[in-house]
Amino acid sequence: MPPRAVDAAAYLQAFVLSGVATVLVTRAFLHATGYPQLGGGGLHIAHVLWGGLLMTVGLGVALVFLGGPARMTGAVLAGIGFGLFIDEVGKFVTAGTDYFYRPAAGIIYAVFALLVVITQALRERLRPTPGERVANALDVIVGGVGRGLTDRQRTATLRLVRGAGPEVESGVSALLDVVPHREPPPRRFWQPWVDRLRDALVRLTAQRWVVLLVVAYLVVEPVATVVAVATEGVTGELDQLGEWGAVLGVSASAVVAGVLSIRAAFLLRNDRRAAFRLFKLALLVDLLFGQIFNFTVNQFDAVTGLAVDLLLLAVVTAEHRRLVRQS
Repeated sequence: MPPRAVDAAAYLQAFVLSGVATVLVTRAFLHATGYPQLGGGGLHIAHVLWGGLLMTVGLGVALVFLGGPARMTGAVLAGIGFGLFIDEVGKFVTAGTDYFYRPAAGIIYAVFALLVVITQALRERLRPTPGERVANALDVIVGGVGRGLTDRQRTATLRLVRGAGPEVESGVSALLDVVPHREPPPRRFWQPWVDRLRDALVRLTAQRWVVLLVVAYLVVEPVATVVAVATEGVTGELDQLGEWGAVLGVSASAVVAGVLSIRAAFLLRNDRRAAFRLFKLALLVDLLFGQIFNFTVNQFDAVTGLAVDLLLLAVVTAEHRRLVRQS
């Protein structure tokens, strides 16, 4: 088996993020401009074609050039292309090539959710062997022959081969000595703002009142969803919806998440670590199951709910990690 890249999860994450951003930007642009068509005389150049072109370019960059930066660039370009491709999935699964097919939003979300799960699995389970660490160190050196390596990259490369044996360590060190030195790039103007935002989120997740508010929301929101669906069923409002299967999926997800959250609430007094593990599981049920149907019912208006769920997951995960460290 060929050696695995230790940064595989980072490449896949860049692919996913660029793809998600492309779908959202494309949908927003088309909505704002009235869904224009490129072409004429009976021709329509769909953006799925541009997606295929960009995926090809991204693959070409990764195949032609050496080093991690080339793979990252290829991942971003391919992700943009994949976003343009998957955005038109409604045309591929309907006989009438319907771009506005309502379940398309749910299909798009499900694809990216699966990719996120794969990325997380790689991040948590990728344990490179000594041989793979050496191979990745040599890959970094090869990629730096032309553009040079910073001091930070050199330190990380030596860390990769630590414990691989004195001959390997000295050999890699000798190779690093002949690679040109490069100064680190200057900080971008937006990086301080990102750092401040990250620090603010960390401080926010540490506030006890925020944690309590999240717990209350996780208990109340699924119950409110089930009650709302039941009420609309009694009043007949659900008869106006065509996606009954999606509504049932949202309801089923809310029931499961509600049961987990209520159970977690009862555990708060005696076992907070187990309670927050269940809260996290409830959110994952909604993110990986319920949001698929939510996007089908509410289309891309469901992005707001998704953002709320991700923020709640950040708070719950931070609290669970804090409890694990204390135990």
